[in-house]
Amino acid sequence: MVYYDVKPLGDLIKEFYEQHRGSDYLDEIKAINSWPMVVGPFIASHTIDLSIKDGRLFVRVDSDALRSELSYSKSLLMKNLNEMVGKEMIHEIVLN
Repeated sequence: MVYYDVKPLGDLIKEFYEQHRGSDYLDEIKAINSWPMVVGPFIASHTIDLSIKDGRLFVRVDSDALRSELSYSKSLLMKNLNEMVGKEMIHEIVLN
């Protein structure tokens, strides 16, 4: 009789990304997907692009005034995003 190692699909996907992209990849996706919950629908609707590289969150918004307002909230945004992910992964926010 042959026995197979049966695992939930979610566990297999997580293992795949950890092996091929690194363990932080899923956390980066979680942080990016958490952006609308952290900043709210208005700011999320004016966010053009988000990316994470080496612990830095790059945020592109469509308004100079909004960019200026966000610059005052960087530390709170980092704290809230890191809490959503469950670990300290974002160390800096770069606004473009």
